[in-house]
Amino acid sequence: MTGNEQMSNFSSLAYGLMRLLDDKKGYSLKRVREKIDTCLEFGISSFDHADLYGGYTCEEVFGKALKEDSSLRENIQLITKCGIRLLDNKYPQTYIKHYDYSNSLIQKSVDNSLSYFATDYLDLFFIHRPSPLINYEELGRTLDSLVDEKKILAAGVSNFLPHQVQSLQNFMSNKLVSNQIEIHPLKLDAFTDGTLDQCQSLKMRPMSWSPFAGGEIFTARDHRTYQVRQAFEHMCTKYSISLDQCILAWLLKHPTQIIPVLGTNNTDRIKSMTEAKNINLELQDWFFLYKACTGVDVP
Repeated sequence: MTGNEQMSNFSSLAYGLMRLLDDKKGYSLKRVREKIDTCLEFGISSFDHADLYGGYTCEEVFGKALKEDSSLRENIQLITKCGIRLLDNKYPQTYIKHYDYSNSLIQKSVDNSLSYFATDYLDLFFIHRPSPLINYEELGRTLDSLVDEKKILAAGVSNFLPHQVQSLQNFMSNKLVSNQIEIHPLKLDAFTDGTLDQCQSLKMRPMSWSPFAGGEIFTARDHRTYQVRQAFEHMCTKYSISLDQCILAWLLKHPTQIIPVLGTNNTDRIKSMTEAKNINLELQDWFFLYKACTGVDVP
C-alpha cells in the first residue's frame, strides 16, 4: 500500500498542537475540546503532535479530551514524532540538545503517546529530524516492528533530505508514507532539492510545517518578504480570498497533495483557512506567485 493510499483518510489540512499551551484563552479541557470540535466541524481530522511540544506536555493535555470522550478517537488521525531531546526539567539527565533514535527511546516515546491519547495505535509516527549519528538499519528495524505490532499504522520522517529518506527505506519492509518538511513561500528548497520529486516517485504524501513561515509572511519585515506578500495579496484581490487562504491554496495545488499543518489557536482562523481547499488557483497564477517567491522567471 502506498503512502497516498495509507493517508487517504487524512484531511487536506492538519491541525498542529505545538502551540497548544500558548493559547491566550488557556488550555482548559473545555478550550481544547472547542478547538477539536471546530476542526472536525470544518473538515480537519488530522492532529499533529510531537513528544517535546509544550515541554513534553502537549500530548498529555490533548489526551485528556480523548479520555473524556472516547468516541472522538474513531473520527481523528493522531500523528506524533520523537527523537529531539531538549533540556527540560522532566529529563534532568539531558544536559545538551541532541537526537536519540535508539530502539529503547522510540519504543518508550510511542508507549507514552499511546498512554496519553488513551489509544492502542497511532495513525502516523514521524522520526523528527535526521541525526548525524543515525543508524538506518537499527531505525528501520524499530519502525518496522512498531508497524508490525500495530502500535503505529504507518511511519514517516520529518526534515529528511531525499538521500536520507532512501537510506532509511532501504532497511525497511514497510513503506515510509510521508516527509514532514518546512515548505512555504519563503522556503522553496523542497521544490528543487528532489524532496517533492521523491514524494511523487515513492508515492509519499508530504506535510508542510510552518506554512506561513512562522508568521513572517504576515509581518513582512524585510523587502523580499514584503514583495512576496504583495504578490499574494494581488491574488487575494483577484480571487476574493484572505492571505492565509491564498498561501494554503498555493501549497495545495501541488500534485503530491501537500498537507499544510495549521498552528493557530484562533478558532475563527481555523474556520476561515479550511476554505482554502475549495480554491483552485489557475496555472499561470500559481507561477506568478512562484516567480514572486524565487525572484526570477522559471528557466
